[in-house]
Amino acid sequence: MTVWYEGPLAAFDTETTGVDPERDRIVSAALVVQDAPGAPVRATRWLVDPGVPVPEAATAVHGLTGEHLRGHGRRPVEVLEEITRALAARRAAGTPLVVMNAPFDLTLLDRELRRHRGTSLERSTGSAPLCVLDPRVLDKHLDRYRKGRRTLTDLCGHYGVELDGAHDAAADATAALEVVREMGRRFAPRLSSLSPAELHTLQAVWHAAQARGLQAWFARNGSDEAVDPAWPLRPRVPATA
Repeated sequence: MTVWYEGPLAAFDTETTGVDPERDRIVSAALVVQDAPGAPVRATRWLVDPGVPVPEAATAVHGLTGEHLRGHGRRPVEVLEEITRALAARRAAGTPLVVMNAPFDLTLLDRELRRHRGTSLERSTGSAPLCVLDPRVLDKHLDRYRKGRRTLTDLCGHYGVELDGAHDAAADATAALEVVREMGRRFAPRLSSLSPAELHTLQAVWHAAQARGLQAWFARNGSDEAVDPAWPLRPRVPATA
């Protein structure tokens, strides 16, 4: 029987106007699908005119300017429908979805859907929830005492995965997918007996514990920064009067 990390996987990534999933906008997104290790990767890419200015700091990261997006991007309402339809198809096919730092990308996608289509990510992708694999959460749990940062670039270096064209949504999604495959092989004794659905449930527990640990670290160092324990999607914050 083929273990999950040697079978079909999909991965999703976005590039954005900033780092606040409640307020920032998607400027590009990609969904990649690979049927087996070494098989060709099929990528669907979207370019979005967000309808708001693109800060220079964001352009410096992903290279997309407001002028380029106005000329070549599509309306968010159209792109969001296509993205959620594509994600729903992966869910219906039973394909696990790799999302690096899922609470950012999936929360941002949810807020964009609410903003432009008056619906939520949960309602848009069908009755069954997405089955998410987050390399950041997995790595922090499986190799918790390793020093250093755990960005996608760092994880690619640690797991020997080539990241060609960082901060391009399709390139980042492909690299995250390959990191999860390599993670599965490296930690096979701990992961091969678990299904993706079981891992999804466990990651919510692991992320909450990781968030509590980080919150305690902030407190010890005199910071009042809050860490959200929710995974893979942050709850919507009610609007204040």
